[in-house]
Amino acid sequence: MQKEFTTRPPVGSSTTPFPDANGKSRTSQQDASMNALSRLYYRYKKILKVIRLFLIIAGPGIIVMVADNDAGGITTYTATGARYGFHLIWFLILLGPVAYYVQEMTVRLGAVTKRGHAEAIFHAFGSFWGWFSLLDLVLLNWLTMITEFIGMTAALGIFGVPRILTVILASVMMGTMVIQGRYWTWEKAAIVFCVLNLIYIPAAFMINPPVHKVLQGCLIPQLPPGGFTNELFFFLMANIGTTIAPWMIFFQQSAVVDKSLQEKDITGGKVDTAIGAFFTVVVAAFCVILTGTLLPGQNISDAASAAAEFMGISKQLGTFLAIGLFDAGFLGAICISLASSWAFGEVFGWAHSLNNKVKEAPWFYAYYFFGILLAGTVVLIPHAPLVLITLFVQVIAVTLLPAALVFLILLLNNEETMGQYKNTRFQNVANITIVTLIVVVSSFYGISALFPKILK
Repeated sequence: MQKEFTTRPPVGSSTTPFPDANGKSRTSQQDASMNALSRLYYRYKKILKVIRLFLIIAGPGIIVMVADNDAGGITTYTATGARYGFHLIWFLILLGPVAYYVQEMTVRLGAVTKRGHAEAIFHAFGSFWGWFSLLDLVLLNWLTMITEFIGMTAALGIFGVPRILTVILASVMMGTMVIQGRYWTWEKAAIVFCVLNLIYIPAAFMINPPVHKVLQGCLIPQLPPGGFTNELFFFLMANIGTTIAPWMIFFQQSAVVDKSLQEKDITGGKVDTAIGAFFTVVVAAFCVILTGTLLPGQNISDAASAAAEFMGISKQLGTFLAIGLFDAGFLGAICISLASSWAFGEVFGWAHSLNNKVKEAPWFYAYYFFGILLAGTVVLIPHAPLVLITLFVQVIAVTLLPAALVFLILLLNNEETMGQYKNTRFQNVANITIVTLIVVVSSFYGISALFPKILK
Protein backbone atom coordinates (compact mmCIF):
# COMPACT_ATOMS: atom_id res chain seq x y z
CA MET A 1 0.00 0.00 0.00
CA GLN A 2 1.49 3.27 -1.10
CA LYS A 3 2.10 5.83 1.67
CA GLU A 4 1.14 9.40 1.12
CA PHE A 5 3.73 11.97 1.97
CA THR A 6 2.87 15.58 2.74
CA THR A 7 5.34 18.38 2.42
CA ARG A 8 5.86 20.38 5.59
CA PRO A 9 7.40 23.82 5.60
CA PRO A 10 10.84 24.00 7.16
CA VAL A 11 11.02 24.92 10.79
CA GLY A 12 11.40 28.66 11.30
CA SER A 13 9.69 29.65 8.03
CA SER A 14 7.06 32.36 7.99
CA THR A 15 4.25 29.84 7.77
CA THR A 16 5.21 27.68 10.74
CA PRO A 17 2.40 27.87 13.26
CA PHE A 18 3.10 28.57 16.94
CA PRO A 19 0.38 28.45 19.54
CA ASP A 20 -0.12 31.62 21.52
CA ALA A 21 -1.62 32.04 24.98
CA ASN A 22 -5.13 31.63 23.61
CA GLY A 23 -4.37 28.41 21.73
CA LYS A 24 -4.23 30.20 18.38
CA SER A 25 -1.23 29.79 16.16
CA ARG A 26 1.14 32.58 15.14
CA THR A 27 3.92 32.67 12.57
CA SER A 28 7.64 33.12 13.21
CA GLN A 29 7.44 36.61 11.71
CA GLN A 30 4.85 37.49 14.30
CA ASP A 31 7.03 35.93 16.98
CA ALA A 32 10.01 38.02 15.82
CA SER A 33 7.85 41.13 15.97
CA MET A 34 6.83 40.23 19.49
CA ASN A 35 10.48 39.77 20.48
CA ALA A 36 11.38 43.13 18.96
CA LEU A 37 8.55 44.81 20.86
CA SER A 38 9.65 43.06 24.02
CA ARG A 39 13.23 44.26 23.60
CA LEU A 40 11.97 47.80 22.89
CA TYR A 41 9.78 47.69 26.00
CA TYR A 42 12.62 46.58 28.29
CA ARG A 43 14.96 49.15 26.74
CA TYR A 44 12.32 51.80 27.38
CA LYS A 45 11.99 50.63 30.99
CA LYS A 46 15.77 50.74 31.40
CA ILE A 47 15.89 54.30 30.06
CA LEU A 48 13.09 55.32 32.42
CA LYS A 49 14.98 53.74 35.32
CA VAL A 50 18.12 55.71 34.44
CA ILE A 51 16.10 58.92 34.21
CA ARG A 52 14.45 58.27 37.57
CA LEU A 53 17.81 57.58 39.20
CA PHE A 54 19.24 60.76 37.70
CA LEU A 55 16.29 62.82 38.95
CA ILE A 56 16.92 61.42 42.43
CA ILE A 57 20.61 62.36 42.28
CA ALA A 58 20.19 65.67 40.43
CA GLY A 59 19.84 68.90 42.36
CA PRO A 60 23.03 70.28 43.92
CA GLY A 61 24.78 70.86 40.57
CA ILE A 62 21.84 72.48 38.81
CA ILE A 63 20.98 74.61 41.84
CA VAL A 64 24.50 75.89 42.49
CA MET A 65 25.11 76.69 38.83
CA VAL A 66 21.80 78.43 38.18
CA ALA A 67 22.05 80.24 41.52
CA ASP A 68 25.40 81.50 40.28
CA ASN A 69 23.31 83.75 38.02
CA ASP A 70 22.32 85.66 41.13
CA ALA A 71 21.42 89.34 41.47
CA GLY A 72 25.06 90.39 41.20
CA GLY A 73 25.52 88.15 38.19
CA ILE A 74 22.44 89.48 36.37
CA THR A 75 23.60 93.03 37.10
CA THR A 76 27.04 92.24 35.71
CA TYR A 77 25.68 90.59 32.56
CA THR A 78 23.16 93.32 31.79
CA ALA A 79 25.78 96.02 32.36
CA THR A 80 28.21 94.11 30.12
CA GLY A 81 25.66 93.83 27.31
CA ALA A 82 24.70 97.50 27.50
CA ARG A 83 28.33 98.63 27.51
CA TYR A 84 29.87 96.22 25.00
CA GLY A 85 26.98 94.73 23.06
CA PHE A 86 27.56 91.15 21.91
CA HIS A 87 31.36 91.38 21.84
CA LEU A 88 31.96 89.43 25.06
CA ILE A 89 29.47 86.56 24.71
CA TRP A 90 32.32 84.27 23.61
CA PHE A 91 34.08 85.03 26.89
CA LEU A 92 31.01 84.01 28.91
CA ILE A 93 30.76 80.76 26.95
CA LEU A 94 34.37 79.91 27.85
CA LEU A 95 33.53 80.34 31.54
CA GLY A 96 30.98 77.49 31.39
CA PRO A 97 33.53 74.63 31.14
CA VAL A 98 35.72 76.43 33.68
CA ALA A 99 32.87 76.45 36.21
CA TYR A 100 32.12 72.78 35.49
CA TYR A 101 35.71 71.60 36.05
CA VAL A 102 35.83 73.43 39.38
CA GLN A 103 32.45 72.26 40.66
CA GLU A 104 32.62 68.60 39.62
CA MET A 105 35.55 68.23 42.02
CA THR A 106 33.21 69.05 44.90
CA VAL A 107 30.91 66.20 43.84
CA ARG A 108 33.72 63.65 44.07
CA LEU A 109 35.13 65.10 47.28
CA GLY A 110 31.79 65.23 49.06
CA ALA A 111 30.64 61.76 47.95
CA VAL A 112 33.94 60.10 48.93
CA THR A 113 34.82 61.90 52.19
CA LYS A 114 31.25 62.55 53.44
CA ARG A 115 32.57 65.91 54.67
CA GLY A 116 31.65 69.45 53.73
CA HIS A 117 34.40 71.65 52.30
CA ALA A 118 35.12 73.56 55.52
CA GLU A 119 35.44 70.32 57.49
CA ALA A 120 37.62 68.77 54.78
CA ILE A 121 40.07 71.70 54.93
CA PHE A 122 40.28 71.56 58.74
CA HIS A 123 40.87 67.81 58.62
CA ALA A 124 43.54 67.91 55.89
CA PHE A 125 45.40 71.19 56.54
CA GLY A 126 44.86 72.00 60.21
CA SER A 127 43.12 74.75 62.11
CA PHE A 128 45.14 77.71 60.75
CA TRP A 129 44.16 77.16 57.13
CA GLY A 130 40.75 75.98 58.22
CA TRP A 131 40.00 79.25 59.98
CA PHE A 132 41.54 81.22 57.13
CA SER A 133 39.21 79.62 54.59
CA LEU A 134 36.18 79.92 56.88
CA LEU A 135 36.68 83.63 57.63
CA ASP A 136 37.38 84.24 53.94
CA LEU A 137 34.08 82.55 53.11
CA VAL A 138 32.08 84.36 55.81
CA LEU A 139 33.26 87.83 54.73
CA LEU A 140 32.62 87.22 51.05
CA ASN A 141 29.28 85.53 51.65
CA TRP A 142 28.08 88.41 53.79
CA LEU A 143 28.97 90.92 51.07
CA THR A 144 27.38 88.75 48.42
CA MET A 145 24.21 88.32 50.49
CA ILE A 146 23.93 92.11 50.56
CA THR A 147 23.98 92.15 46.75
CA GLU A 148 21.16 89.57 46.66
CA PHE A 149 18.96 91.80 48.83
CA ILE A 150 19.96 94.78 46.69
CA GLY A 151 18.72 92.92 43.63
CA MET A 152 15.47 91.80 45.26
CA THR A 153 14.59 95.22 46.66
CA ALA A 154 15.46 96.94 43.38
CA ALA A 155 13.36 94.45 41.39
CA LEU A 156 10.20 94.85 43.48
CA GLY A 157 10.88 98.57 43.79
CA ILE A 158 9.98 98.82 40.10
CA PHE A 159 6.45 97.83 41.11
CA GLY A 160 6.42 100.28 44.03
CA VAL A 161 7.09 97.74 46.79
CA PRO A 162 8.99 99.38 49.72
CA ARG A 163 12.44 98.01 50.51
CA ILE A 164 11.56 96.99 54.05
CA LEU A 165 8.58 94.99 52.84
CA THR A 166 10.74 93.17 50.26
CA VAL A 167 13.34 92.32 52.91
CA ILE A 168 10.64 90.95 55.24
CA LEU A 169 8.96 88.99 52.44
CA ALA A 170 12.21 87.45 51.21
CA SER A 171 13.34 86.60 54.75
CA VAL A 172 10.06 84.87 55.56
CA MET A 173 10.22 82.87 52.32
CA MET A 174 13.82 81.84 53.00
CA GLY A 175 12.97 80.82 56.54
CA THR A 176 9.92 78.83 55.47
CA MET A 177 12.03 76.81 53.03
CA VAL A 178 14.46 75.57 55.68
CA ILE A 179 12.50 75.08 58.90
CA GLN A 180 10.35 72.24 57.54
CA GLY A 181 13.19 69.81 58.39
CA ARG A 182 13.79 67.99 55.09
CA TYR A 183 16.55 68.53 52.56
CA TRP A 184 14.45 67.07 49.73
CA THR A 185 11.64 69.59 50.27
CA TRP A 186 14.11 72.48 50.24
CA GLU A 187 15.72 71.15 47.06
CA LYS A 188 12.40 70.81 45.19
CA ALA A 189 11.48 74.38 46.10
CA ALA A 190 14.90 75.59 44.97
CA ILE A 191 14.49 73.80 41.61
CA VAL A 192 11.27 75.77 41.02
CA PHE A 193 13.21 79.02 41.42
CA CYS A 194 15.90 77.64 39.09
CA VAL A 195 13.27 77.14 36.37
CA LEU A 196 12.03 80.70 36.91
CA ASN A 197 15.61 81.93 36.39
CA LEU A 198 15.27 80.91 32.72
CA ILE A 199 12.76 83.72 32.13
CA TYR A 200 15.46 85.72 30.35
CA ILE A 201 15.43 83.26 27.45
CA PRO A 202 11.85 83.89 26.24
CA ALA A 203 12.36 87.59 27.03
CA ALA A 204 15.26 87.71 24.55
CA PHE A 205 13.21 86.01 21.83
CA MET A 206 10.50 88.66 22.27
CA ILE A 207 12.82 91.40 20.96
CA ASN A 208 14.06 89.62 17.78
CA PRO A 209 17.80 90.22 18.28
CA PRO A 210 20.11 90.34 15.22
CA VAL A 211 20.95 86.64 14.95
CA HIS A 212 24.05 87.05 12.78
CA LYS A 213 25.61 89.54 15.20
CA VAL A 214 24.77 87.34 18.18
CA LEU A 215 26.36 84.30 16.50
CA GLN A 216 29.42 86.38 15.66
CA GLY A 217 29.72 87.39 19.31
CA CYS A 218 29.34 83.75 20.36
CA LEU A 219 31.78 82.15 17.93
CA ILE A 220 34.45 84.75 17.20
CA PRO A 221 36.68 85.92 20.09
CA GLN A 222 37.02 89.67 19.77
CA LEU A 223 37.63 92.75 21.85
CA PRO A 224 35.09 95.60 21.83
CA PRO A 225 35.89 98.85 20.01
CA GLY A 226 38.45 100.77 22.02
CA GLY A 227 40.55 97.72 22.81
CA PHE A 228 41.81 96.56 26.19
CA THR A 229 41.14 99.23 28.80
CA ASN A 230 40.86 99.44 32.58
CA GLU A 231 37.09 99.49 32.27
CA LEU A 232 37.02 96.40 30.04
CA PHE A 233 39.38 94.62 32.41
CA PHE A 234 37.06 95.44 35.32
CA PHE A 235 34.12 93.93 33.44
CA LEU A 236 36.08 90.79 32.59
CA MET A 237 37.04 90.38 36.24
CA ALA A 238 33.44 90.90 37.35
CA ASN A 239 32.20 88.27 34.88
CA ILE A 240 34.76 85.75 36.12
CA GLY A 241 33.86 86.54 39.72
CA THR A 242 30.15 86.01 39.16
CA THR A 243 30.64 82.75 37.23
CA ILE A 244 33.04 81.07 39.68
CA ALA A 245 32.79 81.97 43.36
CA PRO A 246 34.15 80.43 46.59
CA TRP A 247 30.65 80.01 48.08
CA MET A 248 29.78 77.65 45.21
CA ILE A 249 32.52 75.22 46.25
CA PHE A 250 31.38 75.17 49.87
CA PHE A 251 27.69 74.97 48.97
CA GLN A 252 27.80 72.10 46.50
CA GLN A 253 30.07 69.88 48.58
CA SER A 254 27.91 70.37 51.67
CA ALA A 255 24.75 69.78 49.62
CA VAL A 256 26.21 66.51 48.29
CA VAL A 257 26.85 65.41 51.88
CA ASP A 258 23.45 66.57 53.17
CA LYS A 259 21.75 64.72 50.31
CA SER A 260 23.75 61.58 51.24
CA LEU A 261 25.11 60.99 47.75
CA GLN A 262 27.43 57.97 47.54
CA GLU A 263 30.41 57.12 45.36
CA LYS A 264 28.11 55.28 42.94
CA ASP A 265 26.25 58.57 42.42
CA ILE A 266 29.31 60.53 41.26
CA THR A 267 28.61 60.07 37.55
CA GLY A 268 25.06 61.34 37.98
CA GLY A 269 26.38 64.24 40.05
CA LYS A 270 28.76 65.19 37.25
CA VAL A 271 25.93 65.16 34.71
CA ASP A 272 23.87 67.27 37.10
CA THR A 273 26.72 69.79 37.31
CA ALA A 274 27.26 69.82 33.53
CA ILE A 275 23.57 70.57 32.90
CA GLY A 276 23.74 73.38 35.44
CA ALA A 277 26.88 74.83 33.81
CA PHE A 278 25.12 74.81 30.44
CA PHE A 279 22.14 76.75 31.77
CA THR A 280 24.24 79.27 33.67
CA VAL A 281 26.05 80.19 30.44
CA VAL A 282 22.80 80.28 28.44
CA VAL A 283 21.10 82.64 30.90
CA ALA A 284 24.19 84.87 31.06
CA ALA A 285 24.34 85.07 27.26
CA PHE A 286 20.66 85.93 26.95
CA CYS A 287 21.02 88.71 29.54
CA VAL A 288 23.78 90.20 27.41
CA ILE A 289 21.65 89.77 24.27
CA LEU A 290 18.74 91.63 25.88
CA THR A 291 20.65 94.76 26.84
CA GLY A 292 23.00 94.53 23.87
CA THR A 293 19.99 94.68 21.55
CA LEU A 294 17.83 97.29 23.25
CA LEU A 295 20.31 99.39 25.24
CA PRO A 296 23.58 99.36 23.24
CA GLY A 297 26.18 101.85 24.38
CA GLN A 298 24.16 103.00 27.39
CA ASN A 299 25.68 103.27 30.84
CA ILE A 300 23.46 100.78 32.70
CA SER A 301 24.71 100.46 36.27
CA ASP A 302 22.46 97.60 37.39
CA ALA A 303 19.83 95.12 36.23
CA ALA A 304 17.01 97.07 37.89
CA SER A 305 17.87 100.12 35.79
CA ALA A 306 17.76 97.93 32.70
CA ALA A 307 14.34 96.57 33.71
CA ALA A 308 13.05 100.11 34.26
CA GLU A 309 14.33 101.11 30.80
CA PHE A 310 12.63 98.06 29.30
CA MET A 311 9.35 99.07 30.95
CA GLY A 312 9.35 102.11 28.65
CA ILE A 313 9.82 99.84 25.63
CA SER A 314 7.51 96.99 26.65
CA LYS A 315 5.78 96.61 29.99
CA GLN A 316 5.72 92.83 29.59
CA LEU A 317 9.44 92.74 28.85
CA GLY A 318 10.26 94.99 31.80
CA THR A 319 8.11 92.83 34.05
CA PHE A 320 9.96 89.71 32.89
CA LEU A 321 13.30 91.28 33.76
CA ALA A 322 12.11 92.49 37.16
CA ILE A 323 10.73 89.04 38.04
CA GLY A 324 13.96 87.44 36.86
CA LEU A 325 16.05 89.81 38.97
CA PHE A 326 14.04 89.10 42.12
CA ASP A 327 14.27 85.37 41.47
CA ALA A 328 18.03 85.61 40.87
CA GLY A 329 18.56 87.44 44.15
CA PHE A 330 16.35 85.05 46.08
CA LEU A 331 17.97 81.94 44.61
CA GLY A 332 21.45 83.28 45.35
CA ALA A 333 20.44 84.24 48.90
CA ILE A 334 19.05 80.82 49.84
CA CYS A 335 22.21 79.09 48.61
CA ILE A 336 24.78 81.50 50.01
CA SER A 337 23.16 81.63 53.44
CA LEU A 338 23.16 77.83 53.56
CA ALA A 339 26.79 77.65 52.44
CA SER A 340 27.81 79.75 55.47
CA SER A 341 25.58 77.85 57.91
CA TRP A 342 26.82 74.47 56.71
CA ALA A 343 30.44 75.63 57.01
CA PHE A 344 29.99 76.91 60.58
CA GLY A 345 28.15 73.76 61.58
CA GLU A 346 30.96 71.59 60.21
CA VAL A 347 33.70 73.57 61.95
CA PHE A 348 32.01 73.87 65.36
CA GLY A 349 30.55 70.39 65.34
CA TRP A 350 26.94 71.57 65.43
CA ALA A 351 24.15 69.52 63.94
CA HIS A 352 24.02 71.08 60.49
CA SER A 353 21.63 69.26 58.21
CA LEU A 354 18.40 70.46 56.62
CA ASN A 355 17.03 67.09 57.70
CA ASN A 356 17.26 68.33 61.32
CA LYS A 357 14.38 70.18 62.94
CA VAL A 358 15.09 73.59 64.46
CA LYS A 359 15.22 72.18 68.01
CA GLU A 360 17.71 69.51 66.83
CA ALA A 361 20.11 72.02 65.22
CA PRO A 362 19.43 75.37 66.94
CA TRP A 363 22.84 76.95 66.25
CA PHE A 364 22.77 75.97 62.58
CA TYR A 365 19.43 77.70 62.06
CA ALA A 366 20.36 80.61 64.33
CA TYR A 367 23.38 81.45 62.20
CA TYR A 368 21.27 81.05 59.05
CA PHE A 369 18.73 83.64 60.21
CA PHE A 370 21.46 85.90 61.64
CA GLY A 371 23.12 86.06 58.21
CA ILE A 372 19.83 86.93 56.54
CA LEU A 373 19.04 89.65 59.09
CA LEU A 374 22.51 91.19 58.89
CA ALA A 375 22.55 91.39 55.09
CA GLY A 376 18.96 92.63 54.83
CA THR A 377 19.63 95.42 57.35
CA VAL A 378 22.51 96.86 55.30
CA VAL A 379 20.22 97.29 52.29
CA LEU A 380 17.89 99.46 54.39
CA ILE A 381 20.66 101.94 55.31
CA PRO A 382 19.90 105.28 53.59
CA HIS A 383 22.30 106.36 50.81
CA ALA A 384 24.38 103.18 51.01
CA PRO A 385 26.46 102.72 47.79
CA LEU A 386 24.52 99.63 46.76
CA VAL A 387 25.40 99.49 43.06
CA LEU A 388 29.11 99.94 43.79
CA ILE A 389 28.93 97.14 46.37
CA THR A 390 27.31 94.84 43.80
CA LEU A 391 29.99 95.26 41.14
CA PHE A 392 32.95 95.19 43.54
CA VAL A 393 31.76 92.01 45.26
CA GLN A 394 32.25 90.17 41.96
CA VAL A 395 35.82 91.50 41.69
CA ILE A 396 36.60 90.65 45.34
CA ALA A 397 35.27 87.14 44.69
CA VAL A 398 37.73 86.50 41.89
CA THR A 399 40.69 87.82 43.93
CA LEU A 400 39.84 85.46 46.83
CA LEU A 401 39.01 82.52 44.56
CA PRO A 402 42.57 81.15 43.99
CA ALA A 403 43.00 80.21 47.66
CA ALA A 404 39.78 78.18 47.64
CA LEU A 405 40.76 76.49 44.38
CA VAL A 406 44.23 75.55 45.64
CA PHE A 407 42.75 73.81 48.69
CA LEU A 408 40.27 72.01 46.45
CA ILE A 409 42.94 70.73 44.03
CA LEU A 410 45.20 69.56 46.86
CA LEU A 411 42.33 67.66 48.46
CA LEU A 412 41.46 65.98 45.15
CA ASN A 413 45.06 64.80 44.72
CA ASN A 414 45.19 63.02 48.06
CA GLU A 415 45.26 59.40 46.91
CA GLU A 416 44.83 58.03 50.42
CA THR A 417 41.54 59.92 50.78
CA MET A 418 40.20 59.90 47.23
CA GLY A 419 41.46 56.54 45.92
CA GLN A 420 40.25 55.94 42.37
CA TYR A 421 38.34 59.24 42.41
CA LYS A 422 41.39 61.47 42.72
CA ASN A 423 42.16 63.94 39.95
CA THR A 424 43.45 62.54 36.69
CA ARG A 425 46.39 64.15 34.91
CA PHE A 426 44.03 65.93 32.53
CA GLN A 427 41.89 67.24 35.38
CA ASN A 428 44.98 68.54 37.15
CA VAL A 429 46.22 70.27 34.01
CA ALA A 430 42.82 71.87 33.43
CA ASN A 431 42.34 73.00 37.03
CA ILE A 432 45.90 74.21 37.59
CA THR A 433 45.59 76.20 34.36
CA ILE A 434 42.38 77.76 35.66
CA VAL A 435 44.01 78.71 38.97
CA THR A 436 47.10 80.12 37.24
CA LEU A 437 45.05 82.27 34.87
CA ILE A 438 42.90 83.60 37.72
CA VAL A 439 45.99 84.44 39.80
CA VAL A 440 47.59 86.23 36.84
CA VAL A 441 44.41 88.12 35.97
CA SER A 442 43.67 89.16 39.56
CA SER A 443 47.28 90.24 40.09
CA PHE A 444 47.24 92.22 36.87
CA TYR A 445 44.02 93.85 37.96
CA GLY A 446 45.59 94.92 41.26
CA ILE A 447 48.56 96.42 39.41
CA SER A 448 46.28 98.25 36.97
CA ALA A 449 44.28 99.66 39.89
CA LEU A 450 47.47 101.03 41.48
CA PHE A 451 48.92 102.25 38.15
CA PRO A 452 45.91 103.10 35.96
CA LYS A 453 48.05 104.50 33.16
CA ILE A 454 49.23 100.99 32.28
CA LEU A 455 45.93 100.43 30.50
CA LYS A 456 44.31 103.37 28.74
